[in-house]
Amino acid sequence: MVTITALIIIMSLLMATHNADTSFYDFTLTNIRGHEVSINDYKGNVIMIVNTASKCGYTKQYDDLQNLYNTYKDDGFVILGFPANNFGNQEPGSDMEIMEFCELNFNITFPMFSKVDVVGPKQHALFTYLTGVENHDYTGDINWNFEKFLVDRNGSLQRRFKTRENPMDERVQNAIKDLL
Repeated sequence: MVTITALIIIMSLLMATHNADTSFYDFTLTNIRGHEVSINDYKGNVIMIVNTASKCGYTKQYDDLQNLYNTYKDDGFVILGFPANNFGNQEPGSDMEIMEFCELNFNITFPMFSKVDVVGPKQHALFTYLTGVENHDYTGDINWNFEKFLVDRNGSLQRRFKTRENPMDERVQNAIKDLL
């Protein structure tokens, strides 16, 4: 007999599995205000996807992410922030609490999405996709908050930056400029 827990795990794995024909633009997500948003809405832009957390030693990267967004947004660059509570319980708040924290403390204006799991059995399908796609840097699981995925205007993952790589670092900015 299958237990409820086993059934939930199986269903989560099925939802996280993606078809080989899946495109980056096929994902629909819930933004932090509760509205459904298609990644396709950002088609034609260079996109940086970041898993974020409000109580992390790297939370100060929100300032740098906002500066990066301000620097390149008029050139077709967008950052999509995804709060996640997968590492050290560093994002325990509700979507509303996260949104208020980001707006009050960092004046975040780039799109933020509803809290998701970026690792584990409940990993959101977008992150299953991103962590499995070959790119110039590395593939595999996210290791901590504030990892960055850089997607070109055609929806292809091009670069991936670890947590410690500051968004304003020359290496990150040059990768963005190369894609703009």
